Amino acid sequence: MIRKIAIIGLSAVSLAACAVPDKVAKPIEASATQAEQERAQKQAFSTPEVKRLKRKVAIARFSNETRYGKTFLRDNEDDPLGKQATDMLSSQLVESGKFLIFERPDIEKIKKEQEYIQNVNMVGVDTLIVGSVTEFGRKTVGKSGFLSSTKKQVARAKVEIRLIDSRTGHVFFSADGAGEATNEAGSVVGFGNRAEYDATLNDRAIAAAISSVMSEVVQKLDERTWRTDILRQEGSTVFISGGERQGLSVGDLLVVMKAGETVRSGQSGFDIQLPAEKIGSLKVVSFFGTDETNEGSVTQIVDGVLDRVGEAELFVAEEAN
Repeated sequence: MIRKIAIIGLSAVSLAACAVPDKVAKPIEASATQAEQERAQKQAFSTPEVKRLKRKVAIARFSNETRYGKTFLRDNEDDPLGKQATDMLSSQLVESGKFLIFERPDIEKIKKEQEYIQNVNMVGVDTLIVGSVTEFGRKTVGKSGFLSSTKKQVARAKVEIRLIDSRTGHVFFSADGAGEATNEAGSVVGFGNRAEYDATLNDRAIAAAISSVMSEVVQKLDERTWRTDILRQEGSTVFISGGERQGLSVGDLLVVMKAGETVRSGQSGFDIQLPAEKIGSLKVVSFFGTDETNEGSVTQIVDGVLDRVGEAELFVAEEAN
């Protein structure tokens, strides 16, 4: 019996030895280098960037509708809180890199913008931004214990922003945002920091309120269709307004649209424009101008006939994806 067990054990060892390969397989290197593989992986998982042309916007008004900072000694035109909010909103729009921002410090009515569109010395914008600080206040709260005390200064602000189509005067979007800023100091048995009046709380509260609504504003502005006008046509060459600063590149394809008829709606009382009709395509070949106020693009007609309607009825838009 013992002999049989020994024979079986020796057989198992022999089989195990036979199962071990004589040579270890060498790893096969990929034909691409490690750097090339990493680049391919990044491209596979990255989201392709969608090209968006820059819209032209202007902040028409940002007023202070609260009692803060208003006294009978201060001129109504002197609105530091409103000017501060205007500067903050303008800075955030510029930092987004998505828009061309124009100053409109003295506009009181939307009709002014419609006049600017017809004025060759002033750049008309696609959208006007109107806003106001609707709530602003400060308070000081404290807590006292047996051996300690704390004092907190709180500033809170609320802003409302409206987006207006400069061509029609229609308010197509409205949103509000709120923000808060605090400063706290404490002491133990008479030792510690004393909470002095912190003027920067005002700035931080307003900045927080504007930041809370900025993503909605930027998204809504970005949804607006980019369009421009035809300056002149010479044969197959078409000069249009707008160039590199608005995001155009040589080789870009644009579409020429004929504006639809405007019809007054009996149901709403508004003038409604019927859908535009595509009548041709353009290809950008070069640019001219020195800044955003006088830049333009030279394009060539790719297809379509543009001279069958008046230039005033035509506009140029980006190619639909």
